[in-house]
Amino acid sequence: MPPQRIYMDYHATTPVDPRVFAAMEPYFTEIYGNPASKNHLFGREARAAVETAREQVAQLIGARPKEIIFTSGATESNNLALKGAAGNIRGGASAQRNHLLTVASEHKAVLDPAGTLARDGIEVTLLGVGPDGRIDMAALKAALTERTFMVSVMQANNEIGVIQPVTEIGALCRSRGILFHSDGAQAVGKIAVDVNSMAIDLLSISGHKLYAPKGIGVLYVRTGLELQAQMDGGGHERGLRSGTLPTPLIVALGAACELCGAELEAESAALAVLRDQLLDGILAGLDGVTVNGSMDRRLAGNLNLCFDGVEAESLLQKVPHIALSTGSACTTADLQPSHVLKAIGLGHEQALSSVRFGLGRYTTAAEVAATVEGVVDAVKALREGSLLKGLGWKPDR
Repeated sequence: MPPQRIYMDYHATTPVDPRVFAAMEPYFTEIYGNPASKNHLFGREARAAVETAREQVAQLIGARPKEIIFTSGATESNNLALKGAAGNIRGGASAQRNHLLTVASEHKAVLDPAGTLARDGIEVTLLGVGPDGRIDMAALKAALTERTFMVSVMQANNEIGVIQPVTEIGALCRSRGILFHSDGAQAVGKIAVDVNSMAIDLLSISGHKLYAPKGIGVLYVRTGLELQAQMDGGGHERGLRSGTLPTPLIVALGAACELCGAELEAESAALAVLRDQLLDGILAGLDGVTVNGSMDRRLAGNLNLCFDGVEAESLLQKVPHIALSTGSACTTADLQPSHVLKAIGLGHEQALSSVRFGLGRYTTAAEVAATVEGVVDAVKALREGSLLKGLGWKPDR
């Protein structure tokens, strides 16, 4: 009998929570009106459901419902935030403000739009991070200029799980009159997020990272902030995001946010225990294993490990029943070293020897134990069969 499948890739995507699915299911076949159809009951029912979900999302992040703009996911939200802010500034009285600051370890959904803006004439600065994956506040402050219109820093990294000092960044930006955008795809629903206390002006959310379906997300836009729309055709969502609203997906996202708000604290505590058991088990069975990024400021369900002398791709092939990752799910077709791991100072071989473990709502202690056993056995087998043994590698205990 083949070994039981184990899912350890919750950063790539999460399963839809059955309670979320139950909430959304009627909106496929029973309450199917277009929420933009205000002249009949079918449309008004759908519109009411959308507005309830808007309130649920807003409640989770401390926002007002009218500040919630529904999108297809965090990638679209990031594009709207960066390009929308840049377009509005370039077309207004503050056209001289043409400097965007972001971080070298950001997700490609921020780095790629920033690259597009750079080709369009916006000056872009990529701030480095330390070996722990965190930015240095003094370096951030020194990099700001009178022309900086936006700082974009993700709250929690999708590969190494490191949490940035978002509250301090927000306060600095607010004091300088600079917009602060944060990609919260990995943070919202996993750690406490409050857009007001953190002085966040724009926040991106992705539904499938917090147990809602793929294809739905949010851009939080602080009241009074103007963006240039990136999509025309109907003027939906305050004119910022045209297109018929996907009512079932929006209902699901609202339900998922409500569940996260109620269960976040207990879930995080439980995940931290399981994550530490995973780390302790691997370290007890293997030498030559190091943690990538800070352990003190890290998502409870994240672990990113470098296995000396082992190619990560080979390790994943040795444990096909365990869903692991060598980096972002958006770039796994690229066998180049992770830009995040390179940003924290890992060399080429170290980066290619690193594996991401993502634990989530349905991870069990039995799965953790099985993962420890499978990974330890696989690493030992790979090391035994490698040329490193002949070059002096000592077998693990």
